[in-house]
Amino acid sequence: DQAPLLAVCLSVGLLLLVLLLLILTMCCLRRKKNKQDQYQELISTVPSVPAHSAPVIPVSQGFCARQVPVANISGCIESWYPVGSVLTGLYSMTPLNEVAAPPLGMATRLCFSVEYRHSSEQLVVSLLRLSNLLPRFHSNMTLVELRLLPDDRRPRQAKARGTGPDPEFNDCLIFQVSAVCVLRSTLSVCVLSVEKDGKRHAVGRALFPLEGELGQAGRVLWRDLDPEEVMQCSELGDVQISLSYSSSLQRLSLVVLGARGLQLLTDAGVCVQVCLQIHTQMVKTKRSCVVKGEQNPIFNYRMTFKLRPQHLDDACLRFELVFLPPHRLAVSFKPPALLGVLVLGPFMYARGLQLQHWMDMINKAQEPVRMWHGLGRNHLHKSKCV
Repeated sequence: DQAPLLAVCLSVGLLLLVLLLLILTMCCLRRKKNKQDQYQELISTVPSVPAHSAPVIPVSQGFCARQVPVANISGCIESWYPVGSVLTGLYSMTPLNEVAAPPLGMATRLCFSVEYRHSSEQLVVSLLRLSNLLPRFHSNMTLVELRLLPDDRRPRQAKARGTGPDPEFNDCLIFQVSAVCVLRSTLSVCVLSVEKDGKRHAVGRALFPLEGELGQAGRVLWRDLDPEEVMQCSELGDVQISLSYSSSLQRLSLVVLGARGLQLLTDAGVCVQVCLQIHTQMVKTKRSCVVKGEQNPIFNYRMTFKLRPQHLDDACLRFELVFLPPHRLAVSFKPPALLGVLVLGPFMYARGLQLQHWMDMINKAQEPVRMWHGLGRNHLHKSKCV
């Protein structure tokens, strides 16, 4: 009788021991799982930093330091501080070695930026570098002369800090100009190549109207230079025009920037008359400001015309450079003398660069397109724009 009773007691004891071991094992596993969950919750608030991500900054409290991803900060735990997001464009100035490569092409290009400081009424022009300099200028020193037209005649100069096809400048030039005048001004750029004996060669020139270009301070700009070969004027002279078209506003905008190589015998005034023509009908005529007659006058005069999109293929602009003789009476019915004419428009009216300028204006919506055009002798005996 004692043997079965002993067997039953041993069985019950073993069963209780196994049950106790199971309970202890479950408690250990649960405690370990709770610790893992707490650890994962703690580190999950810290975003992981993948490879090739944004740089990190150290943030510390006491002797404890962490590395916080700049772009992914979201909370504050223990020694973490809520830094927030950083708008790098407001604080960074583009280093010279991080300037993006110039657009593809063979033209010599200038890399620069403009910024207007209202508190001090200063226009700051930062010259960065040139690109695609012609091979014959690689061994020479490169100079850049800047003028703020039409009032500032004293040039500011900057000398390149090296030679070769892409000389670097990294200089800042300052112009003192009021906020009212700066929007009506044009930045004139002249790039010169200086040999060892001091002889200078014109590499190229560019005119940069400041209207509409001062909204994004420090933005890196690339501008093509009119090369030395192109700077050879036509027989009657050249005129530089900027065109842009907005289909939503049904508005054709143009800027008469300047002229060069004019054949003037006196210093009387000159101006530009612009006629908007649809088929054979003269729709609207406008005239620029009158400037003192000189070989290279600067107008920088803006005009706008109302033009519907359906008329882009049958409308044109006729430019007439007009010479105003001295002491011309306002009551005189004699038309002013013409120095040259230019027509910009579609295939119906123009060819070559004149046609290309018009097509570029249509294809580049609301983006100003500037070009130099030679003046012609078409109907110089009388003026059709009156």
